[in-house]
Amino acid sequence: MSSQNNPLLEASKLDFNVPRFDLIKDAHYEPAFNAAIAQARKNIESIKSEAGTATFSNTIEALELSSDQLDVVTNVFFNLLNTDGNDFLRDLAKKVSPQLAEFNNDIILDENLFVRIEQAYQEAESANLTTEQKMLLDKTYKSFIRNGAKISEQEKNKIREIDQKLAVLSQEFQDHLLHETNAFELEITDEKDLAGLPDSSIAVAKKVAEDKGKKSSWIFNLDAPSYVPFMRYSEKRALREKVWRAYLTRATNGKRDNRSIVMEMSKLRYQRANVLGYKTHADFVLEERMASDPTKVNNFLEKMLDASKKAALKDLEDVKDFRNRLDGKNEVMPWDFSYYSEKLKVEKFKFNDEDLRPYFKLENAVAGVFKHAELLYGLEFKTREDLPGYHSEVEVYEVKEKDSQKTIGVFYMDLHPRETKRGGAWMTVFQEQGLKTSGMAIPHVSIVCNLTKPTADKPSLLTYDELRTLFHEFGHSLHGLLSKCHYQSISGTNVFWDFVELPSQLMENWIKEKEGLDLFAKHYETNEPIPKSLVQKIQDSSKFLAGYGCIRQMQFAMLDMSWHGVDPSEIEDVESYEIESTKETALFDHIKGTMVSTSFAHIFGGGYSSGYYSYKWAEVLEADVFEVFKQKGLFNSEVSKKLREDILSKGGSEHPMELFKRFRGREPDPQYLLKRDGLV
Repeated sequence: MSSQNNPLLEASKLDFNVPRFDLIKDAHYEPAFNAAIAQARKNIESIKSEAGTATFSNTIEALELSSDQLDVVTNVFFNLLNTDGNDFLRDLAKKVSPQLAEFNNDIILDENLFVRIEQAYQEAESANLTTEQKMLLDKTYKSFIRNGAKISEQEKNKIREIDQKLAVLSQEFQDHLLHETNAFELEITDEKDLAGLPDSSIAVAKKVAEDKGKKSSWIFNLDAPSYVPFMRYSEKRALREKVWRAYLTRATNGKRDNRSIVMEMSKLRYQRANVLGYKTHADFVLEERMASDPTKVNNFLEKMLDASKKAALKDLEDVKDFRNRLDGKNEVMPWDFSYYSEKLKVEKFKFNDEDLRPYFKLENAVAGVFKHAELLYGLEFKTREDLPGYHSEVEVYEVKEKDSQKTIGVFYMDLHPRETKRGGAWMTVFQEQGLKTSGMAIPHVSIVCNLTKPTADKPSLLTYDELRTLFHEFGHSLHGLLSKCHYQSISGTNVFWDFVELPSQLMENWIKEKEGLDLFAKHYETNEPIPKSLVQKIQDSSKFLAGYGCIRQMQFAMLDMSWHGVDPSEIEDVESYEIESTKETALFDHIKGTMVSTSFAHIFGGGYSSGYYSYKWAEVLEADVFEVFKQKGLFNSEVSKKLREDILSKGGSEHPMELFKRFRGREPDPQYLLKRDGLV
């Protein structure tokens, strides 16, 4: 198939060169990968054969631009694999992932190419480079060194072998998890078994059943809009236990058992780090993070654990005491905690999440995030129905500076669950902001969520957690859209992973404030704004179970470090190792057969290995940053302009600590987070 009839290889000809999702077929991907990889290899050969001295321009910048076409194909393919995947795409991913790993290693381990990289690096002292050029040069040189440019040929072959295996295993992990998540259904045929569930949850379950041709049933599944309300409100304890066990035993047995994948990936990552001269995978990863090494991460986690454990145990005791008062039993199992803690919250604060739903109509919430972007950063989001999305549910927007009407980006929004989409929520890009061979490109940014769907008689009404998810992912998208860098590989969200969550978690703060909520939170039937009393309850309850929430994050982060900060060769069993690794953070006795590792997609199917701590790390940063807005005004133009200029526009063009200090005038202070959560 030639480029003339492959929309992945042809120039788009649509505004802003957006992908031709309306023309792309499954059959286009493999030939597009083959052609794009071949073109990239040709570009690399041109760099190597360049006559004369290696310079920043003919080597570093040329390398930056060498895979333009491949970036397009890769971004479209893997984004659609995660949002609208099918068996064909999943099988193809297992084929192309090791090919891409091989291609990347052919570059990074190319001795002749590295000679030119090193020469350009040495020549830089006499070159008049910008700050950003120096960062790209340093990042490129370090990447080659860190990934094996100076190791022996035998060791290079070992790296190639490991990386190809890891590429396949990571994809298999995701495939298994998606299948296992989709496979479970709790079909209810007796209306009595719906006791306690809110109308919104029942309506969603009814629609799921009807879509499957079961008009007399209600179907609950493991997607967040179904799972979370069921665990929170169902009065049927045996059913809660069944659903909880299904969630915590995903990919733990049978054909799609992820335990062997977890073991093999952790061992391969450790071996790879050793070949490259690092003690552990965590040592390798953290060298390029704000935290810098495992000792600092572990010390940070220990401090957060010390601050939260006593509060977490008190939270659990409060829930146990409440259950004892309610029905004479103080036993609280993991499948009970959400149920009784929600009832305790209602008693303490006289409201629950269902009271909030009517004020969080999805369309209003979307208008709300756009209004926040307008007031803070002067942005305007214009619907572009003429530009294709990759699925019928995807909405496409052109993003403009309101004053100048200059277009700064394209924004895709994909908000509801479907069986072809993996769980969770994330921001991604189809095109980074920055230099391409065709010139400077604007970012094409997408946010993907799994939020409550509308039903036959009600629009999509979000829980507060879902609203927070929407604002969180939108915060990531602003980081991408507001980027003003020259080079794509250091623009937007291409920053240290323990810095990348700052803009996203920061954005959540505005929906804790009446001034922020008043922009969009109106009752879907009466159009009345959310009452001050209800906002006060949101604020009053924000510290409720803060200790429990913090220690839960510590458990995930410490589990991540336990897999990647040690030699895993002695580990014999995933379940028993997880029990041992999480004993300091565990609030419940272990339930045999359940585990987190086999569904821990962040670290085994995504890019967060040795990095899950970054969520809590970034909370320290965002609590400190938001303090400035609290002092000077939620929509203070001077503060938001400074945040945009000092942090959001800079991407990874400078070290994140320097960016933070430029905005705040000092290094981060964790006291703002601990105080906000009531832990000091």
